[in-house]
Amino acid sequence: MRLKFSQFLVAFLIIGSLMLGGCSAQEVSLNSSPGSTAVETTTTTAEATSVSETTSESNSGMTNSLPRLEGKATVVITVKGSPITVEVDGTNAPITAGNFIDLVQKGVYDNTVFHRVVRQPQPFVVQGGDPQSKDPKSSQQLWGTGGYIDPKTGTERRIPLEIKPKGEAEPLYSKTFESARVTVAPELQHKQGAVAMARSQQPDSASSQFYFALADLGFLDGNYAVFGQVTQGFDVVNKIQQGDRIDSAKVTQGAENLKVPQ
Repeated sequence: MRLKFSQFLVAFLIIGSLMLGGCSAQEVSLNSSPGSTAVETTTTTAEATSVSETTSESNSGMTNSLPRLEGKATVVITVKGSPITVEVDGTNAPITAGNFIDLVQKGVYDNTVFHRVVRQPQPFVVQGGDPQSKDPKSSQQLWGTGGYIDPKTGTERRIPLEIKPKGEAEPLYSKTFESARVTVAPELQHKQGAVAMARSQQPDSASSQFYFALADLGFLDGNYAVFGQVTQGFDVVNKIQQGDRIDSAKVTQGAENLKVPQ
């Protein structure tokens, strides 16, 4: 169902909240503030290339060093004692799913805060996953600006935007569907209960922050990487308030499908 004009306007005004997820403090200063019209726009002047060509060029040397999920896995996220079961789809989003499962296994999400909850004027998202929010002494103004710092490199691990178009063998990397002139729907869509990565305006800026879709958000399809779906406990998601913490996140099935480069 297409959004009515008024619904689209509301979406246009609140989508900026996602654009701040997973970026550094420096990048935040370059973006619009939450609630503003920070919708990514792209002007394409080059001739459109096929998804397979774009994927081949973008994927070369970029994803080899990142964790990959080959198949599916199940994660149980516990919030205030109540479980949320998420099916993580590495078949259609291997890098995005692999990054999430790897961070779950590292305990990165335990005790982090859901720093952004948007339900008004209509259900939108519940967003969290910033490791900075673990520290109760950290400034709440910084929550939503951080990502996972890899202890091996001392830098923030970032993953490419990864969205698989229907009918394609491989995902499209580092480009939105609009900029790549992809006209088909993604395999993984923003249905109610979808789990996806937050990012800044730069396509390859996602790190650890993720969000739950509180409603069908088709206008985000092709712009943000969905990697999973809530299969049980959506009622728990619906009760999350801003400031609530993740008690724990555990991989309960499919851990053997995670492949981590040595």
